[in-house]
Amino acid sequence: MRIRALVTREFLDLSRNRMALLPVVIVTIMALGLPFFIAIAIPRMTGQPLATDSDLATVSLVLGPHAELSGDARIQLFLFQQFLMLFMIIPITGAMALAAHSVVGEKQARTLEPLLATPITTIELLVAKVLGALLPTLAIAALGLVFYFGGVVVLAEPGVARAMANTRTAALVTVIGPSAALVSLQTAIVISSRVNDPRTAQQFGVLIIIPLSALLVAQFIGTLWLSPSALVLIGAGLFGVWMLLTLISVALFDRETILTRWR
Repeated sequence: MRIRALVTREFLDLSRNRMALLPVVIVTIMALGLPFFIAIAIPRMTGQPLATDSDLATVSLVLGPHAELSGDARIQLFLFQQFLMLFMIIPITGAMALAAHSVVGEKQARTLEPLLATPITTIELLVAKVLGALLPTLAIAALGLVFYFGGVVVLAEPGVARAMANTRTAALVTVIGPSAALVSLQTAIVISSRVNDPRTAQQFGVLIIIPLSALLVAQFIGTLWLSPSALVLIGAGLFGVWMLLTLISVALFDRETILTRWR
C-alpha cells in the first residue's frame, strides 16, 4: 500500500510537469517512423524491391525457413524484427531524466526531508521512484507498439504480420525491454543517491544503451541472432542485476547522512 501511495505521488508530480515525457514521445515517433521509411517507403519511392539487395537477402536468412514468404516479405520481416529492438530503448531514454531527478531533484526542491521523516522504508521509497519513472514510459512504449504492429498489418507484405507474432517478439517486448529499463533506472537511482547533480546520474544510467546498440548492429549485419530462449535468459539475468542494484541502492541510501552530505 505504501509503495502504491508513493507511486501515485510520483504520478501527481509528473502530471504537473508533463513536458518531462516529451523525450519518450519523440523517441517513440522515431522508432515508429524509421522502420516503415526503410522497409516500405524507400522501396516504393525508388521502385527497387528489397529483394534486389543481395546483402539484405543474405542476412535475412538468419530468420530460418519461411517458405510461405516472398523475397520482399522475408526481408521486411527481418527489418521489422530488428527495429523492434528500438522499443527497448524507449523506456530507458524517456524515463532516465525522471529517475535521475527523482532523488537529487527532491533534495533540491526541499521535498525529500519530509518524505524521509515518514515511516516508509528505504526499499519502498526507491522501488516506488523506479516504478514512478518506468510505468508512464512503458505505457507510451506500449501504445507505440500497438501502432507499430498495426502498421505492419496494413503496410507490410502478406504474411509478415503473422510471422511477427512469435515467441521471439514476445520475449523482446515483455522481457528484454522492461528488464533493461529497470537496470538502467535503478543505476540512475544508485548514482543519484551519491551525487548532487542529476545529469551525472542520467549519464551513468544510459550506459546500458551501449550494449543494446551493439546488439542491434550485430543483428543487422547478421553476425549474431539471439533465439527466444537466449533472450529470455538475458532478460532473467537483467532482472537479477536489477534486484542486486536495488539492494545496493538501499545500502548506499543512508537516511541519516545523505541530506547533510548534499548541503
